[in-house]
Amino acid sequence: MTTERIVGIGAGAKELATEDMTLNIGPQHPSTHGVLRLRLTLDGERISAAEPIIGYMHRGAEKLFEVRDFRQIIVLANRHDWLSAFSSELGVVLAAERMLGMEVPARAVWTRTLLAELNRVLNHLMFLGSYPLEVGAITPIFYAFRERETLQRVMEEISGGRMHYMFNRVGGLKEEPPAGWTGRVREAVSGVRGGMSQIADLIMGNEIFRARTRGVGVITREQILQYGVSGPIARAAGVDFDLRRDEPYLAYGELDTRVVTRTEGDCLARFECLLDQVYASLDLADACLDRLAGLPPGPINQRLPKVLKVPEGHTYAWTENPLGINGYYLVSRGEKTPWRLKLRSASYNNVQVLAELLPGNLVADMIAILGSMFFVVGDVDK
Repeated sequence: MTTERIVGIGAGAKELATEDMTLNIGPQHPSTHGVLRLRLTLDGERISAAEPIIGYMHRGAEKLFEVRDFRQIIVLANRHDWLSAFSSELGVVLAAERMLGMEVPARAVWTRTLLAELNRVLNHLMFLGSYPLEVGAITPIFYAFRERETLQRVMEEISGGRMHYMFNRVGGLKEEPPAGWTGRVREAVSGVRGGMSQIADLIMGNEIFRARTRGVGVITREQILQYGVSGPIARAAGVDFDLRRDEPYLAYGELDTRVVTRTEGDCLARFECLLDQVYASLDLADACLDRLAGLPPGPINQRLPKVLKVPEGHTYAWTENPLGINGYYLVSRGEKTPWRLKLRSASYNNVQVLAELLPGNLVADMIAILGSMFFVVGDVDK
């Protein structure tokens, strides 16, 4: 909508008509974590309206789920959020196991929990490095990728993949970890914990970074609840909710899960939540390693029939993914493929709130706000 305003340009001067401008950001803008488009209405340098336009990466994942069996679905499930692949696989196998009434071996449960937390750290390190880059700080991304590579080595060793791990299976995990793997994981976790102080000191002590993020892009608790925003973004605004603690799955019920929160709800608070969550996840990883060391030898998965059919019925399995709540609503008619599998992705809700978050802010702050929402566009478009 275009509005017209009449302003004076000096004593006795003629009047000048001005109007708002519509500006398209994207759909190939490098600051948008993928192919996202924002249609902004500008009143000078200030945003008066914002509309996120999504769908440029849509590939119909939910319809593809319906023509693939429960083994093949895992391939699709770990691709919508390519930074959280292992965590995204979990929802599918948890839903199928619940419908089957299957009890997963203890070693598989604890190893899944360990891998989920390592995947969470990998996700957060990506944003901890890329977000400062978007507001002009180049160096942090090199430190973040150094720590990511330490964890990627142990993730690649056990799964064979660096991004799409495909290591979950209905009934457990693909195969036994390599000999001595848990010891190498413990060394990697210790190394990353030691290197995190360099990243924190480099960024949090930077006056320019703090000036660009403090008090900018404030999101309220009410907006979070209205839009269903979750994950670190919600917790940065005081919404103290984490499925790992509040509705435990895997082995989280036996762990002391520390939930990181802030109250400010601005860009800086969101970044701080992500940073502190890395330390909390590394602590959980150590706890999982301690428990695995004390478990007796046993299987890592259940033996399954060649054709796996899930009984008729429906269930909803949700997990606390690195970016927020990831949920699968599974409806089965007793066949080898789902009749319906609805995906509730975290980034979809987290991006929609931009329509209320961006208006009133300067264009110069738009990139700082956009980057602090920590979304993956594939997770939006599915």
